[in-house]
Amino acid sequence: MEVRMICDILIIGGDGDLAFRKLYPALYHLDLDQCLPPCQRVISVSRNVASAEGFAEKVRNKFIKYTGGATLDEKVWSRFAARLQHVALNATSEAELALLRSKVFTDPDRDLIVYLATPPAIFAPICQSLWAVGLVRDNMRIVIEKPLGKDRETFLQINTSLAAHFKEEQIYRIDHYLGKETVQNLLAMRFANALFEPLWNGNYIDHVQITAAETVGAEGRWQFYDEAGALRDMVQNHLLQLLCLVAMEPPASLEPHAVHDEKLKVLRCLAPLTGRAVQEHTVRGQYVAGTSGGQSVPGYTQEEGARAVSTTETFVAIKAEIKNWRWAGVPFYLRTGKRMQKRFSEIVVQFNEVPHALFSEQMRSGTANRLVIRLQPEEGIRLHLLNKVPGLDDAMPLEMVSLNLSLSDVFTQRRVPDAYERLLLDVMRGNSTLFMRADQVEAAWQWIDGISAGWHTGKQRPVPYVAGSWGPSESIALIARDGRSWQE
Repeated sequence: MEVRMICDILIIGGDGDLAFRKLYPALYHLDLDQCLPPCQRVISVSRNVASAEGFAEKVRNKFIKYTGGATLDEKVWSRFAARLQHVALNATSEAELALLRSKVFTDPDRDLIVYLATPPAIFAPICQSLWAVGLVRDNMRIVIEKPLGKDRETFLQINTSLAAHFKEEQIYRIDHYLGKETVQNLLAMRFANALFEPLWNGNYIDHVQITAAETVGAEGRWQFYDEAGALRDMVQNHLLQLLCLVAMEPPASLEPHAVHDEKLKVLRCLAPLTGRAVQEHTVRGQYVAGTSGGQSVPGYTQEEGARAVSTTETFVAIKAEIKNWRWAGVPFYLRTGKRMQKRFSEIVVQFNEVPHALFSEQMRSGTANRLVIRLQPEEGIRLHLLNKVPGLDDAMPLEMVSLNLSLSDVFTQRRVPDAYERLLLDVMRGNSTLFMRADQVEAAWQWIDGISAGWHTGKQRPVPYVAGSWGPSESIALIARDGRSWQE
């Protein structure tokens, strides 16, 4: 499918880690799938003068390093490399951007996408410079990455600097989790099939778990991570966005505003966690030295560049509740952490036990149906059901089995695209459905700020957990108090 509009893409911070790991590989694969117009250009800018020499070759080498190069097609790469250009300049300088505009962006009728792959601290001066030199126009869209502030107040400051120059529909706040195939499939599974929606409420669902577990530590990013922590880095955006997609009401349409409206309602229905509720319904953790992947690894405060003392959490578990008719009484357990035993992200929808145990002797506690939506490392959906064990046993023994939809197994002839491919293509199309609207981000920060304040006033310090484990024992106790357990 070809995007017919002519889009120039300007990547500010184009020689950074994000650009090499995610943006250029995603754009190459879009070119491979014939989704880019023939005359589309990709302009990278940064202050690094050395990057201009042999830039396309550098992009190629990084592509092979980060992807393995299995999809590298020489003919396609030659076409893609011809699109690339790197310019050394300071994007906060109006004079330097004006020169770039006069030489490169001379046609105002060409759609322009500006991707800010930079720290949020310089969003405001960059936006001011873009506006001053005339690059801000109706056919221009701007993409920004998290962190979008460190609380509601700082987010509003960032958003004010954006809103001074751009309309809300021009701003694309990216969350790469929302570009994953299985996340998008949540909408299709719920609203394109008659099977689940009648059961998708507190009458039939016991609880929901959302987990994002990483095996890596803070290596190489310690200073950045220490300013954010797991609550701000993962819960405020990734986990709350997943919660919204699970819990939202059917939108009136798939238009961006309709989807955003329903997600916002969920965030506004989240029961605030403040004061004593924070102590009872949240767990903070910080990893100490242990073993991961068969290797000894240091604790958080022993990582390279770390301070000897830090109260930043690397693990969070939260029991959340949504106060509306559909979800009243259904707990949502959120969990994320670094240096966990396995790397995976998944949503578990645990259904209630059957109301009358006809097979009471064969069934034991914990055999209720559950739907598992796996986001990574492999993407797929599994429905766990009780099934009779084949044989002649008169007792009719039952065993839990899975109906398994693995995207890679079912769609054998189709490559599962990376999240950034879908999201970048949606920016080119002008479709903001999978992005975050300002009022959503503000509502998420308001809920998160209550937890942060509760931790501070209650002096709730992170509890230690051993690297390579499933997190602190307190997180097990958090869910066990309700007679439930985490799915590992």
